[in-house]
Amino acid sequence: MLRIKNSQSVDINKIKILKYPEFFDIVLQLLSDKQRHCTSYFAYKKHTDLHFIMAIADDKEHDIILLSHLLKADEKQELASLTKQILALHIFEREIHENFGIEFKNHPWQKPVRFAHNRANTKMQINDYPFYSIKSEELHEVGVGPIHAGIIEPGHFRFICNGENVLHLEIQLGWQHRGVEQLFINKKNNLQRSLLSENIAGDTVIGHSLAFVRNIEALSDVSVPEQLEIERSLALELERIAIHTGDIGALCVDAAYHLGANVFGILRTGIINFTQAWCGNRFGKSLIRPAGSYLPFTEELKTELLSVLTKFEKQFEEMADLTYRLPSIQNRFDYVGTVTQKQAELLGTVGLSARMSGIERDVRVSHPNIAFQKFPIESICVKKGDVFARFLLKKKEIRKSIAWIRNVLANYNFDIQNSKSPQYNLQLKPNSFAISLNEAWRGEVCHCAITDSSGNLLHYKIKDPSMHNWKALELSLRNVEISDFPINNKSYNLSYCGNDL
Repeated sequence: MLRIKNSQSVDINKIKILKYPEFFDIVLQLLSDKQRHCTSYFAYKKHTDLHFIMAIADDKEHDIILLSHLLKADEKQELASLTKQILALHIFEREIHENFGIEFKNHPWQKPVRFAHNRANTKMQINDYPFYSIKSEELHEVGVGPIHAGIIEPGHFRFICNGENVLHLEIQLGWQHRGVEQLFINKKNNLQRSLLSENIAGDTVIGHSLAFVRNIEALSDVSVPEQLEIERSLALELERIAIHTGDIGALCVDAAYHLGANVFGILRTGIINFTQAWCGNRFGKSLIRPAGSYLPFTEELKTELLSVLTKFEKQFEEMADLTYRLPSIQNRFDYVGTVTQKQAELLGTVGLSARMSGIERDVRVSHPNIAFQKFPIESICVKKGDVFARFLLKKKEIRKSIAWIRNVLANYNFDIQNSKSPQYNLQLKPNSFAISLNEAWRGEVCHCAITDSSGNLLHYKIKDPSMHNWKALELSLRNVEISDFPINNKSYNLSYCGNDL
């Protein structure tokens, strides 16, 4: 087994190609340890054959295990499903099945994921999606979407209900598949690719663009200054604070607590306005670039950020103390939409959707970059796994991020002389594989890149944390009233566009 570190590249020929039965057994053995999980599993065309690569994050050893197998074009296009033993792999095998037509024997839920334009079976249209159904005169189905009344992106939710009680929810995505991964290969300029990475998911600009630039830097053996990594991580934590604050306000809306909704919305604006003062864009676009930055973090920005955080923290704590103690909020969120630790482990949840159920899964701790090595951060977990747990965890993570930023600002001297301009014409190493993990505000973002013999991008694979977590949202609706769907959905705030790549 080949082990590499986060944001590292390796000669792809060093990833040993195993026979599938051996690959199967090793994966089962590795994933029997709860401190390991599959962060990516995909296939790509290698001449006429299919080359499969699995990346397993080892949180205890702080590295990533790489495994691979090959399916030749003249072999039967079927494989024994790992999902029967490791449920968390269901989504990866489903995507491979959709893209290449591989039959995974004994897979319990072999359905399309994204309806890509170049999928194996183009005869199957999105309106033909095979929803799970129960035949009964006592039950009825309720459909929500794909056209939503709000501004969220398109997805279809199919409920099976007994009266008001939800027995089953199935979520169908893929309504706006954009072919983003293929665009990374089509674009030949790293500035264009940087712009593309910022638009993978509009609310995770820093999270995704960071993963992209670290892959490019790894593939070109570029050494990144410590200060640049710290600046990037500051932006990452500001993104976390802003989105979590907005989510808390959105949950207040669903509990009809409009004072909280308005105040938290205003507080979020203060954070994103600082990001705009830093780079010209409230969401951080143009801030993250390969090997350097045109927008270094200056002493003036440091003074301004401390002022912004002081004002934010005072008002946030006052409003949070009031909101989180309200009986009406507690009654609305307590014991609603619960996912147990066992269920979360089986589903392979990541990020906040894992930590809400007591699973300590945080890339900043398990696979830290330079910034989090120099200034370590502690992960926060709660155990209830309900809406209130997700609501509470957002508040706790905001506090933790502010404390981390204050620690950095108090103990690091930012020198503009140490800044370097971005490098877009980097020469990528041929026949190489790179992987970058990043703890965005939703959780673990993973980007994988493969180059050909000329050093051009041959394959680019993106995994948004939502891909792991949509099933947790489905599960959390079981045996609750359908009226609880909006608060459950908001408490996760998963990404439609991040899934429909």
